[in-house]
Amino acid sequence: MSTPRITRPSETLDVDRSDAEYRGWLKDAVRKLQGDANRSADTHLLRFPLPEHWGVDLYLKDESTHPTGSLKHRLARSLFLYGLCNGWIRPGRPVIEASSGSTAVSEAYFAKLVGVPFIAVMPRTTSAEKCRLIEFHGGRCHFVDDPRRMYEESAALAAETGGHYMDQFTYAERATDWRGNNNIAESVFRQLELERFPQPEWIVATAGTGGTSATIARYVRYMQYDTRVCVADPENSCFFDGWTAGDPDVTCDGGSRIEGIGRPRMEPSFLPGAVDRMMKVPDAAAVAAVRALEGAMGRKAGGSTGTGLWSALKIVAEMVAGGRTGSVVTLLCDPGDRYLDKYYSDAWLAGQGLDIAPYTAAIESLLATGVWSD
Repeated sequence: MSTPRITRPSETLDVDRSDAEYRGWLKDAVRKLQGDANRSADTHLLRFPLPEHWGVDLYLKDESTHPTGSLKHRLARSLFLYGLCNGWIRPGRPVIEASSGSTAVSEAYFAKLVGVPFIAVMPRTTSAEKCRLIEFHGGRCHFVDDPRRMYEESAALAAETGGHYMDQFTYAERATDWRGNNNIAESVFRQLELERFPQPEWIVATAGTGGTSATIARYVRYMQYDTRVCVADPENSCFFDGWTAGDPDVTCDGGSRIEGIGRPRMEPSFLPGAVDRMMKVPDAAAVAAVRALEGAMGRKAGGSTGTGLWSALKIVAEMVAGGRTGSVVTLLCDPGDRYLDKYYSDAWLAGQGLDIAPYTAAIESLLATGVWSD
């Protein structure tokens, strides 16, 4: 029987896991990500046309102009930096992500930039255009029939391949520097400095991971602004129910028809305590809103934009009715050309049983008279 070795106080245990080749790769990868940010101009803050005499201004932060075409470009860069600096992303090993589309497009772009494989685990109903973009950037799509299986499938693929499961739904709220560093909230307030209402009454966000609403809400509190944060939630999502009930374990069946937002469980990155208000938005209302956006500004956008815009317009109507002045900001999350076969297709609407007519009438009534008609 062997005698166990006893380490005496005078002995030193020293394990060196540093590797010059890996550290060189890591520095180059971080440099490439920071270089991407340095090359990218800030996104525009667009003004939605409202009558001047209302005394209410509505803006959309146009995140569709990022290199990968969506709000998720910011998140993907932050997640990659977080994973690299934590030592989780390694050369030659794949990055795996559970995503309904736009995050995966952006992560595929950054994976190609630093030279690692990328696999997106996504619902089979994800738009064909998003799948094409993921593959264009060198990624691979791995489909699941049940959106609730994305998490387990992603973790299993990471274990099988020796790769890293990025897990945006856990790390989105902590990977972004919410105190500033040109995050989306700091950018909005800087761009509003010369407007007639530089500190918005409300900022409206939508939630997929919850990372954007967490960043905005934290920044507002950190800077001691009076701005409040509203989160608009689509059908087939549990964020609204979990927030109103104070139940972090609430779930719902099925997946959201509004790609990129809405989840079947309360995600770890969604911070209910940071949110001032939530609205549950019918999917048909979201579609009506993006079509109204195209009519008002000539811009096509995705359904997540419509969900936020619907809520922002309701807040505008409340302010007008109450005689309050100020500004409201929401997000233009991604371009509508990714969804031509969905939110801009009457055949798709019919197949989903969605009637946008009453919601279109409500928006038209507001813009014509200043009165919201439900």
